[in-house]
Amino acid sequence: MSAQAPVRRITVPQIAAAKGATPIVALTAYTAPMAALVDAHAEVILVGDSLGMVVHGLPSTIGVTLEMMILHGQAVMRGSSRAMVVIDMPFGSYEESPEQAFRNAARVMGETGAGAVKLEGGARMAPTIRFLVERGIPVMAHIGLTPQATNTMGGFKTQGRDPATWPAFVEDARAVADAGAFSVVVEGVMEALADQITDAVAVPTIGIGASARCDGQILVLDDMLGLSGRVPRFVRKFGDLGPQADQAIAAYAGAVRDRSFPAEAELYR
Repeated sequence: MSAQAPVRRITVPQIAAAKGATPIVALTAYTAPMAALVDAHAEVILVGDSLGMVVHGLPSTIGVTLEMMILHGQAVMRGSSRAMVVIDMPFGSYEESPEQAFRNAARVMGETGAGAVKLEGGARMAPTIRFLVERGIPVMAHIGLTPQATNTMGGFKTQGRDPATWPAFVEDARAVADAGAFSVVVEGVMEALADQITDAVAVPTIGIGASARCDGQILVLDDMLGLSGRVPRFVRKFGDLGPQADQAIAAYAGAVRDRSFPAEAELYR
């Protein structure tokens, strides 16, 4: 009997080749069990710095550290075997210089085994993206609403409401693509602007609050499973696990208090 061939992870060239073809399915995951669930269905698992809010209860992504991203990245890699894993570079870990970005991205890649990193910023980050790609680190770019910059943006505000600003966003996309980014996350922009960006670049766009015409879509897993409470308008809840979990926990608490748990079937005699 021949041994079953090991599952091979999806690669950067495969994602890049999906431009204009089959839509790319991407989701976040932060733990091994959730990564295992997502792995069967998604081409990309993003270990997003949103873990600061989703997992650690932080008010924003600003307080997320490189060590936190590496720890969760390792867990997601252990829980998955097929999807390409991309890890966010947290705030303060790449903006200072291309050299700083390379040191920290190399650490992320080396300590997790992930397939790529993601960093926020358009044309201003193009030199850093080029520096990383030339040294063997694949980069997913992120433009539009960039959560790490919400302090300067004045909050989580939809971008591109004024069509006069659209050329700057399109230029951001072109700049990061020309610098070597293999894909671009386009977040929180007007639909028509997202369509323009998708048409303007030769690499896949992955939308979140953007357009169905993007080459792929991504959501925060806990948001689409109904585990996050209030969510942005662009989130569709594909499940409602929050109330189910609450009911299960309440039932457990009741069984403990009335001493019906553990029962005979759960005891060792």
